[in-house]
Amino acid sequence: MIKKLLSLSLLLLLLLAACGGGGSAGDPARTVEAYLTAKAGADATTIRQLLCSEMESLAERESKTFESVSDVRLEGMSCAQAGDTAVVTCQGKFVATYGTEDTEFALASYRVVQEDGEWKWCGEAAP
Repeated sequence: MIKKLLSLSLLLLLLLAACGGGGSAGDPARTVEAYLTAKAGADATTIRQLLCSEMESLAERESKTFESVSDVRLEGMSCAQAGDTAVVTCQGKFVATYGTEDTEFALASYRVVQEDGEWKWCGEAAP
Protein backbone atom coordinates (compact mmCIF):
# COMPACT_ATOMS: atom_id res chain seq x y z
CA MET A 1 0.00 0.00 0.00
CA ILE A 2 2.79 2.45 0.90
CA LYS A 3 4.62 1.57 -2.31
CA LYS A 4 1.49 2.39 -4.30
CA LEU A 5 1.09 5.73 -2.53
CA LEU A 6 4.74 6.60 -3.10
CA SER A 7 4.47 5.62 -6.75
CA LEU A 8 1.32 7.66 -7.18
CA SER A 9 2.92 10.66 -5.44
CA LEU A 10 5.99 10.41 -7.65
CA LEU A 11 3.84 10.18 -10.76
CA LEU A 12 1.86 13.26 -9.69
CA LEU A 13 5.08 15.22 -9.09
CA LEU A 14 6.41 14.22 -12.51
CA LEU A 15 3.17 15.31 -14.17
CA LEU A 16 3.28 18.67 -12.41
CA ALA A 17 6.90 19.16 -13.44
CA ALA A 18 6.04 18.30 -17.04
CA CYS A 19 3.33 20.97 -17.01
CA GLY A 20 5.98 23.51 -16.13
CA GLY A 21 4.65 24.33 -12.68
CA GLY A 22 3.11 27.55 -13.99
CA GLY A 23 6.29 28.71 -15.72
CA SER A 24 6.53 29.99 -19.26
CA ALA A 25 9.30 27.75 -20.63
CA GLY A 26 7.12 25.97 -23.19
CA ASP A 27 4.63 28.63 -24.24
CA PRO A 28 5.85 31.86 -25.82
CA ALA A 29 2.36 33.43 -25.58
CA ARG A 30 2.37 32.96 -21.78
CA THR A 31 5.79 34.62 -21.64
CA VAL A 32 4.50 37.66 -23.52
CA GLU A 33 1.39 37.83 -21.32
CA ALA A 34 3.57 37.64 -18.19
CA TYR A 35 5.85 40.35 -19.57
CA LEU A 36 2.96 42.69 -20.45
CA THR A 37 1.40 42.13 -17.02
CA ALA A 38 4.74 42.92 -15.36
CA LYS A 39 5.07 46.05 -17.48
CA ALA A 40 1.60 47.25 -16.45
CA GLY A 41 2.56 46.65 -12.81
CA ALA A 42 6.05 48.18 -13.13
CA ASP A 43 7.47 44.88 -11.84
CA ALA A 44 11.14 45.45 -12.66
CA THR A 45 12.27 42.06 -11.35
CA THR A 46 9.89 40.09 -13.57
CA ILE A 47 10.57 42.32 -16.58
CA ARG A 48 14.31 41.71 -16.20
CA GLN A 49 13.73 37.92 -15.96
CA LEU A 50 11.60 37.87 -19.11
CA LEU A 51 13.76 40.09 -21.34
CA CYS A 52 15.98 38.49 -23.97
CA SER A 53 19.70 39.20 -23.70
CA GLU A 54 19.47 41.62 -26.65
CA MET A 55 17.06 43.80 -24.63
CA GLU A 56 18.69 43.59 -21.17
CA SER A 57 20.19 47.08 -21.46
CA LEU A 58 16.63 48.47 -21.78
CA ALA A 59 15.27 46.82 -18.62
CA GLU A 60 15.02 50.06 -16.64
CA ARG A 61 13.25 51.87 -19.49
CA GLU A 62 10.79 49.00 -19.88
CA SER A 63 9.96 48.92 -16.17
CA LYS A 64 9.39 52.69 -16.06
CA THR A 65 7.18 52.98 -19.17
CA PHE A 66 4.11 53.95 -17.16
CA GLU A 67 5.95 55.70 -14.31
CA SER A 68 4.06 59.01 -14.73
CA VAL A 69 0.68 57.28 -14.88
CA SER A 70 -1.65 57.22 -11.91
CA ASP A 71 -3.22 53.93 -13.03
CA VAL A 72 -2.52 51.40 -15.77
CA ARG A 73 -4.34 48.19 -16.54
CA LEU A 74 -4.59 45.60 -19.27
CA GLU A 75 -7.97 45.01 -20.86
CA GLY A 76 -8.94 42.09 -23.06
CA MET A 77 -5.43 40.66 -23.31
CA SER A 78 -5.23 37.50 -25.36
CA CYS A 79 -1.95 36.35 -26.92
CA ALA A 80 -1.13 33.50 -29.29
CA GLN A 81 1.94 32.35 -31.14
CA ALA A 82 1.71 33.09 -34.88
CA GLY A 83 2.08 29.57 -36.31
CA ASP A 84 5.57 28.17 -35.87
CA THR A 85 7.18 31.61 -35.90
CA ALA A 86 8.99 33.43 -33.12
CA VAL A 87 6.19 36.01 -33.06
CA VAL A 88 3.35 36.29 -30.56
CA THR A 89 0.35 38.38 -31.56
CA CYS A 90 -1.76 39.93 -28.82
CA GLN A 91 -5.23 41.42 -28.76
CA GLY A 92 -6.33 43.89 -26.12
CA LYS A 93 -4.89 47.11 -24.79
CA PHE A 94 -3.18 48.97 -22.01
CA VAL A 95 -5.42 51.65 -20.50
CA ALA A 96 -3.37 54.34 -18.80
CA THR A 97 -4.90 57.09 -16.68
CA TYR A 98 -3.06 60.40 -16.88
CA GLY A 99 -4.71 62.66 -14.32
CA THR A 100 -8.38 62.14 -15.10
CA GLU A 101 -7.98 61.10 -18.73
CA ASP A 102 -7.68 57.52 -20.03
CA THR A 103 -5.34 56.81 -22.92
CA GLU A 104 -5.40 53.45 -24.71
CA PHE A 105 -2.42 51.66 -26.23
CA ALA A 106 -3.27 48.67 -28.42
CA LEU A 107 -1.26 45.52 -27.88
CA ALA A 108 0.73 44.36 -30.89
CA SER A 109 2.90 41.51 -32.13
CA TYR A 110 6.07 40.74 -30.23
CA ARG A 111 9.28 38.85 -30.97
CA VAL A 112 10.30 36.02 -28.68
CA VAL A 113 13.47 33.95 -28.54
CA GLN A 114 14.48 30.87 -26.63
CA GLU A 115 17.41 31.42 -24.31
CA ASP A 116 18.58 28.86 -21.78
CA GLY A 117 15.52 26.74 -22.56
CA GLU A 118 13.01 29.52 -21.79
CA TRP A 119 11.06 31.89 -23.98
CA LYS A 120 12.07 35.54 -23.59
CA TRP A 121 10.35 38.74 -24.77
CA CYS A 122 12.49 40.55 -27.34
CA GLY A 123 10.60 43.65 -28.43
CA GLU A 124 7.85 44.44 -30.90
CA ALA A 125 7.78 42.50 -34.15
CA ALA A 126 8.10 44.41 -37.40
CA PRO A 127 4.71 44.95 -39.05
